[in-house]
Amino acid sequence: MPGAALPTAPSIPSAPVTSAVLDRLRAIVGDKGLIVDEQDKLPFVTDWRGTLAGQAAAIVRPAITAEVSAVVKLCYDNGIAIVPQGGNTGLMGGATPWPMHRGIVLSLGRMNQVLNIDPVGYAMTVEAGCILETLQDTAARHDRLFPLSLGAQGSCMIGGNLSTNAGGVQVLRYGNARNLVLGLEVVLANGDIWDGLRALKKDNTGYDLKHLFMGAEGTLGIITKAVLKLWPAPKDVCTAWLAIRDPKAAIDLLSEAHAASDDNVGSCELISRACTDMVLRHIPGTQDPLKAETEWYLLLEWSSARPRQDGGTGMSDRMEQFLADQLEAGRVLDAVIAQTEAQSRNMWRIRESVAEASRTEGPGLSYDVSVAVSRIPEFIASGFEAVLAILPAIRPYPLGHIGDGNVHFSFMGPKGMDLGTLSQYSAAITRAVNDLVTSMGGSISAEHGIGIEKLDELQHYRSRTELDIMRTIKRALDPKNIMNPGKVLRLG
Repeated sequence: MPGAALPTAPSIPSAPVTSAVLDRLRAIVGDKGLIVDEQDKLPFVTDWRGTLAGQAAAIVRPAITAEVSAVVKLCYDNGIAIVPQGGNTGLMGGATPWPMHRGIVLSLGRMNQVLNIDPVGYAMTVEAGCILETLQDTAARHDRLFPLSLGAQGSCMIGGNLSTNAGGVQVLRYGNARNLVLGLEVVLANGDIWDGLRALKKDNTGYDLKHLFMGAEGTLGIITKAVLKLWPAPKDVCTAWLAIRDPKAAIDLLSEAHAASDDNVGSCELISRACTDMVLRHIPGTQDPLKAETEWYLLLEWSSARPRQDGGTGMSDRMEQFLADQLEAGRVLDAVIAQTEAQSRNMWRIRESVAEASRTEGPGLSYDVSVAVSRIPEFIASGFEAVLAILPAIRPYPLGHIGDGNVHFSFMGPKGMDLGTLSQYSAAITRAVNDLVTSMGGSISAEHGIGIEKLDELQHYRSRTELDIMRTIKRALDPKNIMNPGKVLRLG
């Protein structure tokens, strides 16, 4: 939430990185694996948005799992705090050290090898520092699909994706990151290595440990390798940009799209006219797919692994008939189907560039929330009313993965309002939005995690029983609280 006040700083280990420890770190990872220059450390201690900045005594960049283990064991023995980091593209500060952090940032960026790909078994074993887009491309070269897809895919790393249980635009069909994993390798807080790299779809031998570490944001251990699930590569894809009546029309349309596409809906993204215009203002090369008099658009994509046969009915034919029916029903006001890959890429670039455009637009507030799909229209209407009652001139910029109930409920500050002034309204708006979400049985974090920024919100909205269970797990796996301390969960 750019502009939001940070929670009160938690208690975190304060053991310093002494010169002797630095020497031992250098012995483990070598000179190219250790960064101590203040200027060189900046990209690692500042978050992607440039709104959070911390400090670290050193950035440690191991090249293999054994080095990660040795570094963590050294820190464990000396009580030194560790902030694990992948591509540093998170939005909640989970990979950013606190300002009082005296330990290290452990960056996985050098561990970037695809270790094995098994097209027959639909699996791929990779290191945590692999760039997401590289994994997508690698799978495609083997006629397979790795479906995790999000705006930062050109720079985010799979270890961070799994640690935050990333979502993205294909959760509707394939699920969150945790649904895309068969096995993990994890370095625990004491330096031990848990080898769970099993490419098994069935393994009913007690607790499924891998799920502890996915979504834990590095607070329980460091994911170093993963066995990922693959799917058949899509052969027939149809992308459409729809001008729709309102969010209720979007929900009804999606409900009917499943059957109309033979259950081939890959993505369904609700985009406001305000978001579209903001991207067109700030992202060079983007073009308006459809000029229409409406406040709401839908980016709808259907895909099939079966190639379209000559003379047969493909995704485009099915989409055309579906849209004709929706036009007649009054849900769709106008629509355009991408005829070329460039047109499809333009549609997706608009959707994926909203976060980047918002940084240029100015200070704002953003809430990554989820409610039941059928209640999205009610949430948007009630949320607008609640926020505008607090700050009438604020500018709503909503969008969302409506197929899985995830709304990015975003606002830009009133024109001319600076960040400091907007921050004065942040607490009241946050409480109004999160109270509404909770009253509707939703979640205050759908896919971005908790990190630093939602630390107090989690404490406020999760039950005492849930928090006690989380603390019990944290203390059992990280008794010295050195793994990404002060993130996700307050221990006191």
